[in-house]
Amino acid sequence: MQVFSLPKSMKENCKYTFCPGCDHGIAVRLVAELLDELNLKGKTILAASIGCSVFLYDFLDVDAIEAPHGRAMAEATGVKRARPDKFVFTYQGDGDFASIGLAESTHAAIRAENLTGICINNTTYGMTGGQLGPTTLIGQKTTTSPMGRFKDTYGYPIKIAEHIALCEGTAFSARVALDTVAHINQAKKALRKAFQVQLDGLGYGFVEILSTCPTNWKMTPDEAHERVKNEMIPVFPLGIFKDVTEG
Repeated sequence: MQVFSLPKSMKENCKYTFCPGCDHGIAVRLVAELLDELNLKGKTILAASIGCSVFLYDFLDVDAIEAPHGRAMAEATGVKRARPDKFVFTYQGDGDFASIGLAESTHAAIRAENLTGICINNTTYGMTGGQLGPTTLIGQKTTTSPMGRFKDTYGYPIKIAEHIALCEGTAFSARVALDTVAHINQAKKALRKAFQVQLDGLGYGFVEILSTCPTNWKMTPDEAHERVKNEMIPVFPLGIFKDVTEG
């Protein structure tokens, strides 16, 4: 009996380019499942960012454009305004979304652009060697903060979902994780809501996903998931921070 099959919105026989144990694979599968379930495969345009997600169009069988670093939300805005009939979303890392792209991300929410943003938060610049990023935890060692992140030098990590929730044009903002089956199921529900608010024309939908980076963290996948549970979630609490559909 078959209990699992490849979503129709994912390409067959694609080359897997994520590191072993990385949660990007789970996140991409959830997106593909929702595109299927909401019948969006032929109606979608993806804006892929620079970073670990740069080759997302090799995984998802949808129309896609590749944006310069940090500019995915700006490109998505142009696409959505030119083709308001399309479902448009971005898939970005925390450095792309909340560092070099923070202005684009914030102002899209302020303008209530009818878009969906997905941000993978693994507290580091994963593709380029594990440098300190906007969400790096206090005390966390990276290639550019080998002694750890100190607030007096580097400041505090940004809490992206809360930041986006403060923007008046945001219709939905949530933070989820992929460290357990229960959390994966919650993540899919949040992504569905972020997709639906766009389909209903309510404004900007956003989901921040806490993810592992075993390669740059120098951990096994199991150890990395324990780090998400014990170190990341206490700093970045899970939950829904804004939902206009709930009054």
